[in-house]
Amino acid sequence: MVALLFLFLGIVMDKSESFSLTVSIITPVFNSEKYLLDTITSVQEQTYPNWEMLITDDCSTDGSIELIQKIADKDARIKLLKLDTNSGSGVARNTSIEASTGDVIAFIDSDDLWDSDFLEKSLSFMEKKKAGIVFSSYRRFSENLEESLGEFVVPEYTDYSMMLKSCAISCLTGMYHVERCGGKVYLPKIRKRQDYCIWLALLKHVDKAYGIKDVLATYRVRSNSVSRNKFKTAQYQWRVYRDIENLSLTKSAYYFVHYATKGLVKNFGLLGRA
Repeated sequence: MVALLFLFLGIVMDKSESFSLTVSIITPVFNSEKYLLDTITSVQEQTYPNWEMLITDDCSTDGSIELIQKIADKDARIKLLKLDTNSGSGVARNTSIEASTGDVIAFIDSDDLWDSDFLEKSLSFMEKKKAGIVFSSYRRFSENLEESLGEFVVPEYTDYSMMLKSCAISCLTGMYHVERCGGKVYLPKIRKRQDYCIWLALLKHVDKAYGIKDVLATYRVRSNSVSRNKFKTAQYQWRVYRDIENLSLTKSAYYFVHYATKGLVKNFGLLGRA
């Protein structure tokens, strides 16, 4: 009986500890009016209530700003920030990170979706592991959400060396604990692959990032997505090795071979479950 009581108290304490954390949700926006409402709604419908959403607009020319402002006027947890010049998603994310006040920083782009229990499950898992970084599995759908493109089921963990070979963490599901990672970490000033770089930077502060096998989010594969241009992505991947991580030519070539091989396997549908 006493053992059961202590078990119950432990569960309650773990849950209350995770619920005491404030999550800062980072969202860059550029001409996202078509999908933005769905994204924001998926955040507002979270079962975990303690969050703020910092949306930085990168000089949109459609109705994105008006839409965000209309929602923010009714929900004080949502904050609109604006860039003076079009600077890319990396600068937009960094602007939101700088303005954030949360214990945990999470990311969602302006066309993706979280399941309603995404934050609750992720934070509970983070506290259970006492982790600095957690990430979860997600499903992939076509742009109009009519065609399933399969699930990406993440490994149990990844570390710096593993991430150089293959990126297991998506900005859609990755989050980091600010204090456990030594403070806020920002994206580097390169136009592409900055989202990948931030996880490499964070993994220099903690030994591992822990993966949640549950599928907790939906990634919308856009027809004009930068990530679909494999040649450009490969060029930036090389730049990450040489210019951002300052790896030697030999090490860069070693990791690039792993990256390219796993990318080919993934694109042919043979990878996705770890």
